[in-house]
Amino acid sequence: MHLLHHKIPLPFHRQPLLFNRKTIPRRLIPIHSMSTSSSQTTPHQLDQQEDEEKQALLLAQVLKYHKETKHSFTNYARGPRGLDWANQPNPFRRYVSSPLIPLLHSPFPDESSPLYSSLFKTLPFPKPISHSTISQLFYDSLALSAWKSTGFSTWSLRVNPSSGNLHPTEAYIICPPIESLSDKGFVAHYAPKEHSLEIRAQFPPGFFTRFFPENSFLIGLSSIFWREAWKYGERAFRYCNHDVGHAIAAVSMAAAGLGWDVKVLDGLGYEELEKLMGLELFPKFNIPSRPVKGTMPEIEFEHPDCALLVFPSGVNEFEVDYKELSNGISEFSGLDWKGKPNVLSKEHICWDIIYRTAEAAKKPLTMFNGSVVNPFQSSGTISESSYKDFSLRELVRKRRSAVDMDGFTEMAKETFYQMLLHCMPSGSRDGENHVRQLALPFRSLAWDSEVHAALFVHRVVGLPSGLYFLVRNENHLDDLKKATRAEFKWVKPDGCPDDLPLYELSRGDCMELSKRLSCHQDIASDGCFSVGMIAHFEPTLRNKGSWMYPRLFWETGVLGQVLYLEAHAVGISATGIGCFFDDPVHEVLGLKGSEFQSLYHFTVGGPVVDKRIMSLPAYPGPSVDA
Repeated sequence: MHLLHHKIPLPFHRQPLLFNRKTIPRRLIPIHSMSTSSSQTTPHQLDQQEDEEKQALLLAQVLKYHKETKHSFTNYARGPRGLDWANQPNPFRRYVSSPLIPLLHSPFPDESSPLYSSLFKTLPFPKPISHSTISQLFYDSLALSAWKSTGFSTWSLRVNPSSGNLHPTEAYIICPPIESLSDKGFVAHYAPKEHSLEIRAQFPPGFFTRFFPENSFLIGLSSIFWREAWKYGERAFRYCNHDVGHAIAAVSMAAAGLGWDVKVLDGLGYEELEKLMGLELFPKFNIPSRPVKGTMPEIEFEHPDCALLVFPSGVNEFEVDYKELSNGISEFSGLDWKGKPNVLSKEHICWDIIYRTAEAAKKPLTMFNGSVVNPFQSSGTISESSYKDFSLRELVRKRRSAVDMDGFTEMAKETFYQMLLHCMPSGSRDGENHVRQLALPFRSLAWDSEVHAALFVHRVVGLPSGLYFLVRNENHLDDLKKATRAEFKWVKPDGCPDDLPLYELSRGDCMELSKRLSCHQDIASDGCFSVGMIAHFEPTLRNKGSWMYPRLFWETGVLGQVLYLEAHAVGISATGIGCFFDDPVHEVLGLKGSEFQSLYHFTVGGPVVDKRIMSLPAYPGPSVDA
């Protein structure tokens, strides 16, 4: 038997697939052919009912995935029994035979990077699109930041963090002509190891001028689920979408340093994104009915996540006509696409529930005229002196994920409040509720905030240890109070700024509790504080659609990126925690049902530096794919 088709079933019991229509009882609709009464069912009503049934099936699949990939004290989500190092995926996608155009390295010809903290007040004057500024955008967002080496092991780090440093996120630029890059509009894949662009296709003039303001371009993001599933199994779909959020925030911050604004073009659907990035050329992956192991090169396809419009800050308000934009993107299918994707692993494991859920969470095209520009809202300030004088470039390129926390570093409560002010979506509100995402970098997202933060405070000087809650959408406050434990106090702590909706719930030492909830990891208890990100969950999915499921994780990733940068900006460190016991977290808060769900954890504190690990420059790096 040819190895390509030799897929070995793994010994896991699976429930019947939710996409079997027989599992959903159909409502019988009487049709009276001779009746002319108003109760007669019309074709439009039948179409509407079929659409509702379809949406119910999609939502059921997403909820099934979320439930089945929860960790508990007695059982972890399904994954590999060990790491298959021989088949660890190559972290660097390349399109073999496509033209490779080098980008510039620091110092750049017109190098100037503003102070990190200044960007939360106002954006600098926008720079023009050029070879240099495009180079800076990628260098400060998605490039390599260093190489690490110890013993016989060498591996790379990137500006954008990733669960397990596995980097499932790929990036593309869709751009008008740029001197010394391309004399025509082009689509290129970003190759971070080389800090170069692989030109995949060129397109005729007129595309950008038809739809977007002058000096605009697009960044496309996609995910290779296999890279994350290799280590984490079925829970990998969650982690891939955390990483998309981190990448969105990384691009948004780097763009802000150049005076550019960023917005997710969330009216586009899966098919438009696939065409835009040239991903429809990947072979279609036929999802097996259960987890299987074997040689499946088609599992290395890229799932298109989103397109980010990058445009000069301060431009006049403009709208995107998504129907016309979709028509324009449809022409990309006929472009001359260059390059063949490299193979990442010889053998694979397919965790089928990941791919069924990705199918269920595909977003359709939303045909409306959508406004893109929102007014820039500065963030609140209480302790500007907490920040070190790092430029944006210094900060984003020195960001690291702490492996351990030291267990003794403390922070002042004013620093704590300042960090949380930069975590608020609406910025400084002057008495208005936080709802809309107007502040950097949350303004890149196209929906109102749906993610809150439960805070386990351990070592904040002047603030009692205990459990706190940051309400990031104040329209949810009453529902949160009703959903959580009746004994919670919900009082603002001493010295808390008026426009920071932070509440003390309960006092007490919660170090052991936070450690247990985060899969017994000391790092959750040894920092200054740890965070559980709580999403307004099932009501959001029912109201907007199953396609909001990954977007909730994106929002947690954006929030996590801010926590990373804020921690480094005040001289400490942070780490994202994907492993936590879902329902025990809910039990601590008193949450029942699926109205609110914990999606991501984080810890902030003083890092322990392993001096056995040697740091090497990002460029030029060693000739290894790691």
